[in-house]
Amino acid sequence: MTTPYILVLYHSRHGSVEQLALQIRKGIESTGLEAKVRSCEQAERQSDSMYPQVTIEDLKNCAGLAMGSPCHFGMMASPLKAFWESTSTQWLSGDLIGKPAVVFSSSSSLHGGNESTLLSMSLPLLHHGMMLLGIPYSEPELHTTTSGGTPYGATHVAGLNNDHDLTPHEKNLAFALGKRLAQTVQLLNR
Repeated sequence: MTTPYILVLYHSRHGSVEQLALQIRKGIESTGLEAKVRSCEQAERQSDSMYPQVTIEDLKNCAGLAMGSPCHFGMMASPLKAFWESTSTQWLSGDLIGKPAVVFSSSSSLHGGNESTLLSMSLPLLHHGMMLLGIPYSEPELHTTTSGGTPYGATHVAGLNNDHDLTPHEKNLAFALGKRLAQTVQLLNR
């Protein structure tokens, strides 16, 4: 039997979503599980990413999924949507049924559509039968953040010039989300 891994899948145009992905990876790895970080970049951008492009096999064989996107008019980015549109075979075979998943996003402004982007990313996961997890209010930063972070998932407010670093609250919430995902995978794989 192979050791379960969690797929951290993201698309990042300016690097903010990738930074959230790395915090989520830290949360996953804090539990002793492996996190496989994969990008969903368009071919001309793949050379800019230090992570391999996602494959269907990465998705099919994962024990859990964390998926992130920048906000594009309140929706997930088209490279992620195109990837999910290529997963009909996995939907028909039920490869992802019962696997836990989380979502994360970054926008340019506080009201830039993070929550609606998280919800748009949730739809294909629910259609695949995945178990969607959020951030519970037992995480103290969820009560006090003035930047990113929602009960739907980890978020970041990058600024109009994409020059805002992740805040301590955003980092802690992303870490907590990754840790919660990993702990759920461990519970399901006992």
